Amino acid sequence: MAIESTPSQTAHRHSPALKTLELRIPCGKVWLYGDLSLPPDFTGLVVFAHGSGSGRHSARNRQVAQALQNAGLATLLFDLLTAQEEREDSQTREHRFNISLLTQRMQDATLWLLQQDDFKDVPVGYFGASTGSAAALIAAARMGPRVAAVVSRGGRPDLAGPVVLASLEAPTLLIVGGADQSVIELNEDAFAQLHCEKKLAIVPRATHLFEEPGALAQVSQLAAAWFTRYLQKSPGIGQACSASKHQVTHNAGRALS
Repeated sequence: MAIESTPSQTAHRHSPALKTLELRIPCGKVWLYGDLSLPPDFTGLVVFAHGSGSGRHSARNRQVAQALQNAGLATLLFDLLTAQEEREDSQTREHRFNISLLTQRMQDATLWLLQQDDFKDVPVGYFGASTGSAAALIAAARMGPRVAAVVSRGGRPDLAGPVVLASLEAPTLLIVGGADQSVIELNEDAFAQLHCEKKLAIVPRATHLFEEPGALAQVSQLAAAWFTRYLQKSPGIGQACSASKHQVTHNAGRALS
């Protein structure tokens, strides 16, 4: 099965070799839109779970994604909510904290990608921000060895619950702003409950959104180092990856269904 997509008109602003495709992803009974970016000879794929009230166009997540792409990792930023759900959420906020819904959509999107010939042998990681980190952690625990690493930025891992945290096997990096005291405490408590390979990194003087000069760059560096370490292809995957990249690019002109 080939990925159906349309080429992004802004795909080549940062790197002429980077291919960016807009995808239409089936998640349960709905279709969600995502931006898949493929650097040359990518070694893994990082799927993003945005925080409450955000989406695939989040400037912060896109800055992190660009750093991952520069490190040779493919990225998928996709909307966890439909356009209708986003409109409802802007009024009621009923969906942004529906961790069960967000988790299921992370799983659905990941499983759909892994069913494609393009990605069936590519190691996958999750990057979660704010409440999206809880969905990323739960989905990673459920996906088992198919998710090779998790990074949380200013996250709420406490929302994943102690059972999930204790059962998580994927190496997990928790990144918190040094001035975000309440979230530091939540992450410290969650960190103590993790039994996987783990690290807690605190970015000095950064607040919850990492808006301070250089703060998000530090997040990007930490995330890129973590994913580069753990998203390594096993022997024999290289040829499949090179072929898959050709298939994705070849099918870029097909219309969304």
